[in-house]
Amino acid sequence: MIVQRRAVSAVLAASVLLVTAGCSSDGGGSPRASADASPSRTAAQTSPAAEETPPAKGTVKVVRTVAEGLNTPWGLAPLPEGGLLVASRDEGTITRVDEKTGGKTDLGEVPGVSAAGEGGLLGLALSPDYASDRMVYAYFTSASDNRVVRMIYDPARPAGDQLGAPDTVFRGIPKGMIHNGGRIAFGPDRMLYVGTGESGDRGLAQDKKSLGGKILRLTPEGEPAAGNPFPDSAVYSYGHRNVQGLAWDAEQRLFASEFGQDTWDELNAIEPGADYGWPTAEGRSTDSKFRDPVAQWHTDDASPSGIAYAKGSIWMAGLKGQRLWRVPLKGTAASADPQAFLDGEYGRLRTVVSAGGDKLWVTTSNTDGRGDPKKGDDRILELEVS
Repeated sequence: MIVQRRAVSAVLAASVLLVTAGCSSDGGGSPRASADASPSRTAAQTSPAAEETPPAKGTVKVVRTVAEGLNTPWGLAPLPEGGLLVASRDEGTITRVDEKTGGKTDLGEVPGVSAAGEGGLLGLALSPDYASDRMVYAYFTSASDNRVVRMIYDPARPAGDQLGAPDTVFRGIPKGMIHNGGRIAFGPDRMLYVGTGESGDRGLAQDKKSLGGKILRLTPEGEPAAGNPFPDSAVYSYGHRNVQGLAWDAEQRLFASEFGQDTWDELNAIEPGADYGWPTAEGRSTDSKFRDPVAQWHTDDASPSGIAYAKGSIWMAGLKGQRLWRVPLKGTAASADPQAFLDGEYGRLRTVVSAGGDKLWVTTSNTDGRGDPKKGDDRILELEVS
């Protein structure tokens, strides 16, 4: 059930009439304070011909191991003051990692997490007003559903007691032993995007009244964002099996990764109101009513999780595939074949986050019950890419 705040919705609905097309980010990649509630820019709003196309082939260099000894790391959120917040899926805790020394500080346990199967404490995101409100958003599986909460982070408090009581901003997302989605991110428009799964019930993906198998777009308070494609609905796109990664390119276009079943995993360019085909279509389709992926992979080669944008390409972590994929872009199309890196070197890869410029942070996922943990797992790696 969506937490209702009708008065806030009415104000947002009225204000959308004043929104101009597109928003922009400052040089540091954070949303402008004046950004409004308009959706991310679509392919039709920018000209790929005016964009610089990255080289067909790129490079990856592992600069260092940032931290080791993490248990089922899932969400990863860089702090503007320095440090990385890491969510433990199975323990339901959030840890701050010093990205310079690898030192760890326990923030505390998130109440209400019910970890089982692919569920638990999953995605993390910082409030667009984090500098003033210190709010950390988290997506987790509870005893009854998947939901999004927000908590105040106070580093001045003792370790283990640095998280305030969670405020539930959105609830009612279907849960299951599989396909819980879980990735959350604030977009350039300062709205909260939420990737969900169909929890093993395929029909939910095509049901626009269900929250399963969707990308949702919400205000920071958990209301359906003004400008969404379906009236009074949080649904932004549908026909997804299990959305695992969200990222925007330099032109503020949204991309998402998702698990296929037995044949094709996908990287998609997301358009508001679009149908991505599941369960009728897996991968590319001959049916024009479905949106085809930007790129697709056999499930043994990918089983994708987190994605990030850097140096003109989308970088996508592979779980079963145990590699990092580079997809160079021209507009919302791949400008060259995807290129694989780190094949099998670090095992399962879960989350990819931009560290600015040509740097990425990548987490491994070998302690999640499906990997083969080695000494030091799980870890955060710093990569230099081109």
